[in-house]
Amino acid sequence: NMADADEPEKKRRVVELTEKMVVDGGSGRTCEWEGRWNHVKKFLERSGPFTHPDFEPSTEALSGFRNIHVVDMDTVDVSNLNRQFLFRPDDVGRPKADVAADFVNNRIPGCCVVPHFKKIQDIDETFYRQFHIIVCGLDSIVARRWMNGMLLSLLVYEDGVLDPRSIVPLIDGGTEGFKGNARVILPGMTACIDCTLELYPPQINFPMCTIASMPRLPEHCVEYVRMLLWPKEMPFGDGVVLDGDDPEHIQWVYQRSLERAADFNITGVTYRLTQGVVKRIIPAVASTNAVIAAACATEVFKIASSAYIPLNNYMVFNDVDGLYTYTFEAERKENCSACSQVPLNLHFSPSSKLQEMLDHLTESASLQMKSPAITATVEGKNKTLYLQSVASIEQRTRPNLSKTLKDLGLTDGQELAVADATSPQTMLFRLRFTS
Repeated sequence: NMADADEPEKKRRVVELTEKMVVDGGSGRTCEWEGRWNHVKKFLERSGPFTHPDFEPSTEALSGFRNIHVVDMDTVDVSNLNRQFLFRPDDVGRPKADVAADFVNNRIPGCCVVPHFKKIQDIDETFYRQFHIIVCGLDSIVARRWMNGMLLSLLVYEDGVLDPRSIVPLIDGGTEGFKGNARVILPGMTACIDCTLELYPPQINFPMCTIASMPRLPEHCVEYVRMLLWPKEMPFGDGVVLDGDDPEHIQWVYQRSLERAADFNITGVTYRLTQGVVKRIIPAVASTNAVIAAACATEVFKIASSAYIPLNNYMVFNDVDGLYTYTFEAERKENCSACSQVPLNLHFSPSSKLQEMLDHLTESASLQMKSPAITATVEGKNKTLYLQSVASIEQRTRPNLSKTLKDLGLTDGQELAVADATSPQTMLFRLRFTS
């Protein structure tokens, strides 16, 4: 019939069109469109301020990254399998970094992914200095601030002028449910994590008095069991730490939380809620993660290849109701405690207690420290005013909290050094007395 007669002609035309769409048809004969990618190759070979010297533009892999290091302290959990696509049931219990590296190395020839099963804080600056770009997909603000501080500490200034060769760009992405964000940070040049600390949702911590005496929410009941009953009763033996991934541990906390809730007529305690509170679980949606991951990967490609101007510099994403994205330029803070290069002023009266200063460092929206250690030079000697992380020193310096700044020997214009888990480097502040 007519259709059968037309079939050879269709195949011939398809072959002709296909040959014109490839550089090499496979037989070694190049077609007339051989140079069609030259403009792309030339475009990608342009030099730029952050062009990756090992980036090889090619038609086979336009995202041609070959050497990648992955740092992660976590292991694969069953709950990860519904949204973290590199993992399979057989991987449960293995380090995420190892599994991810094996998967990518096996799937992409020539790619070398090196895993590091540890915390980012456990690696020194020599390690981070070797990279051209760093991408963060961290699940805490404290960890983000630490990495931000690390990259700021790598900057080199000559006569007060920043050496651009010392800049390691940071691409940061995060999600929570159907919301997410991606941003590009050029340390020392653009807004850093601490410059925009107010944009992050506050970390929820319940007051101990509420947990112990006046619980009102199901979360209060779970926190009571986690923080007070577990260390008191040691249900699985002395020294056994509560493991959020152990079903027996979670079940015990769940049952005791139900009892606590019943005593105060509180409803809403579920196994899922219990696990979420214990593990500080942030709700995750696979599609949101994919969008933000793609945005971060695109920005890495832009910076490495100079193929296009990078994001400037903060993108928010929301698909709770429809789809919404917005990009704006986050601005540097002149008095940022992390990147301003000048000591930040702390205004207190001489009669203020050290406890008031400590509260300011932890509660201020622009500082949000976790456990600040304060030291100062008093009468020519370096003196630790308060340090919380070491029990023996905390006990020895605790009386200082009730003393006034004047009684501690501090003076107007005094320089204070503050160390905290939010940064790998010590932050400098200048004490300014108010009348």
